[in-house]
Amino acid sequence: MRIPFNKPHLTGKEAHYMYQAVYNGKLSGNGEFTKKCQRFFEERYGFKKCLLTTSGTDALEMCAMLCDLKPGDEVIIPSYTFVSTALAFLREGAKVVFADSMKRNPNMDAETIESLITPRTKVIVPVHYAGVACDMDVIMSIAQKHNLLVVEDAAQAIDSYYISHRCCDGRFAPSGENPRKEATILPLGGIGHLAAFSFHETKNITAGGEGGLLVVNDERFIRRAEIIWEKGTNRAEFFRGAVNKYGWVDMGSSFLPAEINAAFLWAQLENLDDIQAKRKALWNCYYERLSLLGKNLRKEAGVAPFSMPDVPDYASNNAHMFYLICRNLEERTALIKHLKENNDILAVFHYLSLHSSAYYVDKHDGRALPECDRYADTLVRLPMFYDLEIEDVEKICEVIKGFSFN
Repeated sequence: MRIPFNKPHLTGKEAHYMYQAVYNGKLSGNGEFTKKCQRFFEERYGFKKCLLTTSGTDALEMCAMLCDLKPGDEVIIPSYTFVSTALAFLREGAKVVFADSMKRNPNMDAETIESLITPRTKVIVPVHYAGVACDMDVIMSIAQKHNLLVVEDAAQAIDSYYISHRCCDGRFAPSGENPRKEATILPLGGIGHLAAFSFHETKNITAGGEGGLLVVNDERFIRRAEIIWEKGTNRAEFFRGAVNKYGWVDMGSSFLPAEINAAFLWAQLENLDDIQAKRKALWNCYYERLSLLGKNLRKEAGVAPFSMPDVPDYASNNAHMFYLICRNLEERTALIKHLKENNDILAVFHYLSLHSSAYYVDKHDGRALPECDRYADTLVRLPMFYDLEIEDVEKICEVIKGFSFN
């Protein structure tokens, strides 16, 4: 039986709520379901202001607009990420400066960020790959020191957390700097000044195929975020009765999603805990079976043929993705082919390094980013979706067990 890489999950209430939105006669957005979804995120995670968007890309573009960048300003982002992370800031005239990944996982190597900062640097954009947190204490400490904004690309990070160690005076600091610190569990997307989530059909929850969320954690940006969201008008203030008429006051675009997408998303949010519990059970099954396989193969060959996902002790796991790191490109290609030819299991690779892409290679500063390139060549993603069953995961692991690692 074919096992796809992804299959969007339906809770059973999506069509009912979409019908309700149609029946209410408010389809253009910012209706009952939009407000319910936004309130859900603000109340559950403590985000100061949330605005639904038509996609995660749009949420990132709003973040970039709110950063008020000037041509030539620099933005530090990881090279191992989706193109939207870079495009949002390039459209504002910024220069993208790529950071390398960590050796232990594909996240941005926070320890290398400070060496990339120049007088033109304005923003750091950590991407929480696979829903696993970047080292945000280090990143926020650097940002505070250099007066930079931090925009979290939390596209994959719904319902994932970071264990922070803030100093008693409220500063962020790397662990070990000050013994008088308290551990605080913070939701991803709630640490930086701004954040963007995605509700694409490949994410843990979806708004019907596409959707996103802008999170504003710094009050300085709340009013302008609403204006940009409403096509550059102060329409939101008018509806609240704060002004007696509204007009065009700033830049903006059509970032507001249709109400039927918000209705679809609401059905998913109502079942978020169930969705997360099932995904974590699948992830744990993968980890247990493949850890055992890796140990057995290491005993036989003296070397591990693949690496497992890494979740640092400062991060939680939202089970967005399960991946393996192969030893080289040829082995990864052969493994993907092996899975396809045995039980029609669809496994896929992920990003290509943006710094070496055809569009940006001549704009990059020439630095080698070996860890990004390594993940581009060796990371393989295994099927992961709510409707997958434990038996399916065990079957996939058995097929991997039958692969001839050289």
